[in-house]
Amino acid sequence: MIKRRGKSVSFDAMVKFFMQAYHIPTKHDVEKLLKGMERIEGQIKALTNQISSGSRKKRVIREKSGGNATDRVLEVIRRQKDGIDIAGIHAQTGFDDKKLRNIIFRLNKLEKIKRKGRGIYIGA
Repeated sequence: MIKRRGKSVSFDAMVKFFMQAYHIPTKHDVEKLLKGMERIEGQIKALTNQISSGSRKKRVIREKSGGNATDRVLEVIRRQKDGIDIAGIHAQTGFDDKKLRNIIFRLNKLEKIKRKGRGIYIGA
């Protein structure tokens, strides 16, 4: 029997076969991913700009309106000349600790109250 020689396999074809078999990305694949990432980054940037501009408007509205719970806490703090702690505010308003911490943080950020000491707050 005579052995027949088949077509010789080119080096490029062999490389392409191994790249496909072992899922190795090509230059084209990497470029396609980079284009997709740039598109997604642009969308994220656009959404971030929309969200930040929208939250500023809401923040201004909240500052003007004050909010019912915030007004109550601020009034309780302003009534006390020597300052008041969280437990005192909780006793007078009935709000839970998490809500009080959030309101006090917001009032401090708006500079409507000051921290006299650790856990003691007075009106600004």
